[in-house]
Amino acid sequence: MATQGRRPARRTTGGPARQGRQQGKAQSRGAQPKGKRAPAKAKVVFDAPSDAPEEPRVFRLATVPGTTPGKWIDAWKQRMPHVRLELVPVEAGDRHGILADVDAALLRLPLADDSLHIVALYDEVPVVVAAADSHLLAVDELSIADLAGEVVIVPSDDVLGPIDLPGTTPAAFAPLPTAEAIVTAASGVGIVIVPMSLARLHHRKDAGHRPLLDGPTSTVALVWPRERTTPDVETFVGIVRGRTSNSSR
Repeated sequence: MATQGRRPARRTTGGPARQGRQQGKAQSRGAQPKGKRAPAKAKVVFDAPSDAPEEPRVFRLATVPGTTPGKWIDAWKQRMPHVRLELVPVEAGDRHGILADVDAALLRLPLADDSLHIVALYDEVPVVVAAADSHLLAVDELSIADLAGEVVIVPSDDVLGPIDLPGTTPAAFAPLPTAEAIVTAASGVGIVIVPMSLARLHHRKDAGHRPLLDGPTSTVALVWPRERTTPDVETFVGIVRGRTSNSSR
């Protein structure tokens, strides 16, 4: 008979053999012996670190009057957002002086120089600029023969070069810059022959222009020094040639 007030002794979970079996099960589930820490798991890297961003820089592009690089600038901003494109307006003149401080330039041909890379881009039609009430504006297109009897004002910054104009008379006054020459033509004193983009650039309500079908065209080209052919220049060349970012050179 059990002694009153005393609890029965707790039975053990089994002998040494059973305890050994339980310890083996615990170790098979990954349990570590008491007093030892589990080794830290190595961090799994799913993506390689991205390349460091390029340093900000500037691509300087010189442009002579009348050139229109707008669509190429838009493409540059999308493809090269880390490189700011700076337009540098220049006058047609000393081309080597222009290229000294820029990466590349949009210039008008002719230009022959073995030290330069020259990529012709497009040709511009010449136009005749005359006063708004001139009889020359009564037609949609003109030929050189239509200009007989006219006074021709050749701009001091002329980009077309000498033109054979039988039956015309050269202006009796000193050459004027294109903008002033067009103002003078608008007054009815004479006519000016320039690329269409320059006529549009200096458009006036008191003057108009018509294409000169048999006149000389003006070629716009991308130009840069051969010794300064950088990756940025090559990228811009690809843009003006219509290559996409995935195209090969």
